[in-house]
Amino acid sequence: TGQYRACNVWYRGFTLFLTFLFYTSYHLSRKPISIVKSELHKNCSTLIRPPNLNGTDNETWCDWAPFDQDNYQTLFGAVDNSFLVAYAIGMFFSGIFGERVPLRYYLTTGMLLSGLFTCLFGLGFYWNIHSIWYYAFVQAMNGLVQTTGWPAVVACVGNWFGKGKRGFIMGVWNSHTSVGNILGSLIAGIFVSSAWGMSFIVPGIIIASTGILCFFFLVEKPEDVDCSPPHNGCPYCLDFYELSLKDRVLYKGPFLFLLSLCYIILQGVMEFSLCLLFAKLVSYTFLYWLPLYISNVAHFDSKEAGDMSTLFDVGGIVGGVVAGLVSDQTGGRASTCCVMLIVAAPMLFLYNHIGQHSLATTIGMLLVCGALVNGPYALITTAVSADLGTHESLRGNSRALSTVTAIIDGTGSIGAALGPLLAGLISPTGWNNVFFMLITADILACLVSF
Repeated sequence: TGQYRACNVWYRGFTLFLTFLFYTSYHLSRKPISIVKSELHKNCSTLIRPPNLNGTDNETWCDWAPFDQDNYQTLFGAVDNSFLVAYAIGMFFSGIFGERVPLRYYLTTGMLLSGLFTCLFGLGFYWNIHSIWYYAFVQAMNGLVQTTGWPAVVACVGNWFGKGKRGFIMGVWNSHTSVGNILGSLIAGIFVSSAWGMSFIVPGIIIASTGILCFFFLVEKPEDVDCSPPHNGCPYCLDFYELSLKDRVLYKGPFLFLLSLCYIILQGVMEFSLCLLFAKLVSYTFLYWLPLYISNVAHFDSKEAGDMSTLFDVGGIVGGVVAGLVSDQTGGRASTCCVMLIVAAPMLFLYNHIGQHSLATTIGMLLVCGALVNGPYALITTAVSADLGTHESLRGNSRALSTVTAIIDGTGSIGAALGPLLAGLISPTGWNNVFFMLITADILACLVSF
């Protein structure tokens, strides 16, 4: 009816906006560490040393211990992986909790705790903490609580939207990842050279504030406000609620649900999970190491390198939208991912070899690489997850969307943890070797997407 249609349109738009805002804040709070790295360890011999400073080491007097050591890249990798390994492990359980806890409470708690741990990392600057174990522990705890975000926001959007042309909508919506990275880089860049602790504290306050916003304003599903639930292919039609009582009991039976879920996993989840593992390996290596790479190779200062790295995420926004639009028109999610990944491999090679020759080349290559790397990543984590989670064999069981999303993103998060770890171990041997690793992962992602 017209009443249901108006009800759905308003709340769907509002839910899309809120969940976009929420996950933007999640990524905004993850980004500062990549900006601050080049401030925690830099070439102090080029700076004027204060006359009242004790010590004789002209190379590390301006560095922040313990990152003033020769193995600073390994230490950075350890801090990154404290977050990413905890995130990868937690993601496999997050979907289970997300199915059983109200999404509004789940997201609110996650964002408040994430704000707390993000601020604690920054307070290490003001409390003069120089223990690697402190920073690793704070990052690990932050990684665990950040797993509340993705399965919950995808499940919430899935509650409001039918299947339809979801690739384009999800492509636009998934730009929250890149928008969050861009805002996180710019905010961290404001404070990085003067008081790097604020590079974490400000994003921590922002994500905690959005958690409060979530508690008061998020509407989890249409039924909560007397709107009609979406139907696959018809956003205003009834679906599960049109079934008879007998069919409802049958479809909600645990055995049939598990059987259907296993069928979906065998049919598509595993191949896309493996594809996302390698795609995220590439994407998260750029997320955590690109500013330091630009600083080392192009010799930019911390703020300039951080600002320049945002172009990769600008390209990612375009890539996600284009991937969603093309997959909607062609009906081929896998083929869209495969084509973009094939083109990405030579582009990564070219960026490493000619990307720093001029400012125009750097800008162009960052935009292109960002689009080709983040396009498939965005498509898999949104439209593909939603398609599989609302597959007809699951008969409207909304729990499946959170579970399937957690399986896919949890597997992808293993790659997200491996990428920065391998970059930290390989980068002392030369940045060329890091890019060979990224190109190899990109090719593997393409192969498993067939």
